[in-house]
Amino acid sequence: MKHIIEELEKRRANARLGGGQRRIDTQHKRGKLTARERIDLLMDENSFEEFDMYIEHRCTDFSMEKSKIPGDGVVTGWGTINGRVVYVFAKDFTVFGGSLSETHAKKMTKIQDMALQNRAPIIGLFDAGGARIQEGVAALGGYGEVFLRNVLASGVIPQISIIMGPCAGGDVYSPAMTDFIFMVKGTSYMFVTGPDVVKTVTNETVTAEELGGAKVHTTKSSIADMAYENDVEALLQMRRLMDFLPSNNESGVPVLPTADSANREESSLDTIIPDNTNKPYDMKELILNVVDEGDFFDIQEGFAKNILTGFARMEGRTIGIVANQPLVLAGVLDSDASRKAARFVRFCDCFEIPLVTFVDVPGFLPGTAQEYGGLIKHGAKLLFAFTEATVPKVTVITRKAYGGAYDVMSSKHIRGDVNYAWPSAEIAVMGPKGAAEILFRADSGDPEKIKMRIAEYEKRFANPFVAAERGYIDDVILPRDTRRRICRALNMLRDKHVENPWKKHDNIPL
Repeated sequence: MKHIIEELEKRRANARLGGGQRRIDTQHKRGKLTARERIDLLMDENSFEEFDMYIEHRCTDFSMEKSKIPGDGVVTGWGTINGRVVYVFAKDFTVFGGSLSETHAKKMTKIQDMALQNRAPIIGLFDAGGARIQEGVAALGGYGEVFLRNVLASGVIPQISIIMGPCAGGDVYSPAMTDFIFMVKGTSYMFVTGPDVVKTVTNETVTAEELGGAKVHTTKSSIADMAYENDVEALLQMRRLMDFLPSNNESGVPVLPTADSANREESSLDTIIPDNTNKPYDMKELILNVVDEGDFFDIQEGFAKNILTGFARMEGRTIGIVANQPLVLAGVLDSDASRKAARFVRFCDCFEIPLVTFVDVPGFLPGTAQEYGGLIKHGAKLLFAFTEATVPKVTVITRKAYGGAYDVMSSKHIRGDVNYAWPSAEIAVMGPKGAAEILFRADSGDPEKIKMRIAEYEKRFANPFVAAERGYIDDVILPRDTRRRICRALNMLRDKHVENPWKKHDNIPL
């Protein structure tokens, strides 16, 4: 028996070396961890159990039968993160550049099936060069099987992708169908075709960083949700994120102990709104003062900064937050902000995460660039997402809520459950100056008369009470009481149950 155990240990040690010490050293020189090092950081200590460690490819073309490495370029298994079961696969760049083969894909789909059957989140760590060219259509078939499972799991279990090296060709479409994508600055890239192909086809000269680096995908394309400085920070932030996410669409949000009282008053909020209605303030400061222990996990922080999306907790329970940011473009809604918020709202609704919305929106961004870019349809995405959502929805209007943007931002009219306003709220079709100039066009040549008309309009509409008179606002609350009122509203809504009319699926304006 002793020699059998020794043989097992020898095989395990060989498999854990992946592509060998030389390639591991090269990986480290690039500032990257190996697949197994990443898993060790991501999962609870000694909790990871690896599956299919000894699998090898079956390809015989191009002399591939002479080059076989146990594991075949991907490490798969399960473990726990902060005590909760999570499935994981990590591409191993030291083995055939992490390229996907038929057997490599089968390891991935096996773990995807287990995650879906057992209703637990799955995290993919990507560091690979795409399909294994030597296997041709067999590799492409493997990709298709992975994609199928991404779609079947969507909205059932959280799927998270972390790009920690190259991610090219067919490899990019699996992350694209997951719920969140995170990247590492300087070492991770995502593109369908690399710089060399781009140069050949379009004659553009571009670097991998310029084509698909973390900065591009977090600020321009919106493909990635956040980028981190290195592998270690990215993995530690994923552990933090998992504490906010439910295990599946039926488990309910996780509850963490908190010492932050639900009745805490925050007197600083009474003075956060400037006296000048055109002067900005930081909505994130408001959020941090309201949520449990000032803990807010930003989603897509670098893209469409005029709207904030992210996770926080109230009384230990996860909530999703959507908030206009007056510091950027006065918090106006544009195409990018609408798409960003709509996708986040739909994720929260999939996984029964209550939504809290903070509103300070002067309307939709005007101009030909927005109209030609499809603002109408992109704005409709956010309207659609909030309207179809059946989770508890609490809305707080802090200042401006003008025009159609008022309706879109989780208003009472699109099934907002509890809608509050601060005394500083202005709910109207448009700002006082624009409204007065339209309503009293005859007085437009007289500055004093127009000034008087603006003051008249402000007195009538630049407050929350007209909306409150009609029941569109449930209460006008003191800013300092915002945390307490939101906590109470969420508690009241905890057993909310709403069913939309039966349909195979909706047809959101994509």
